[in-house]
Amino acid sequence: MDKLEKFSREIGYIKTESVKKSLEVMINKMPDYFFEVAASSTGKYHPEYALGDGGLLRHTKAAVRVAYELLEDPIIGNKYAQKEKDLMIMGLILHDGLKHGIPMEKYVKFEHPLLMANLVEQNKNELFLEKEDIELLKSVISSHMGPWTTDYNGNDVLPKPTTKYQNFVHMCDYLASRKAILFKFDEKNDIVG
Repeated sequence: MDKLEKFSREIGYIKTESVKKSLEVMINKMPDYFFEVAASSTGKYHPEYALGDGGLLRHTKAAVRVAYELLEDPIIGNKYAQKEKDLMIMGLILHDGLKHGIPMEKYVKFEHPLLMANLVEQNKNELFLEKEDIELLKSVISSHMGPWTTDYNGNDVLPKPTTKYQNFVHMCDYLASRKAILFKFDEKNDIVG
């Protein structure tokens, strides 16, 4: 499977070469199941396009497209430097990369944001990013769940977004999970339009 080909359009959104090269490294470390499973095992929290085979990939592409469109608006986008925009898009591409853990478990791992942030940390020496870039990336991934920070046992597990970067990434992920916001996909799981 050519994992980079699956994200060719989204990789193309990134202008900072060091971020693009780092993203390519991390995409290749994502488990194969990411490209095959649904975004939601129950269908309760995601729109129809995010269900079924490849649903998690489609959900991720929708979240990235929301970010891209918002960042193209100068009122929103001018609040961020280009590298910051690119790191947030990278974070969105990776945010659910370990949604079922490693090895893959049947159900979603609640702490999947922390698992993915840890994978970034474990591979930081292979990336072309400064220390502060790695920290920003890990922070937007680990906090992408927004206000949903407690696990099924009521334990506070995940950090809430507090920075403008974390809030932006959470907002894009949240909008991509709303049933009223629909995207059309072609047979290659690319967004049409």
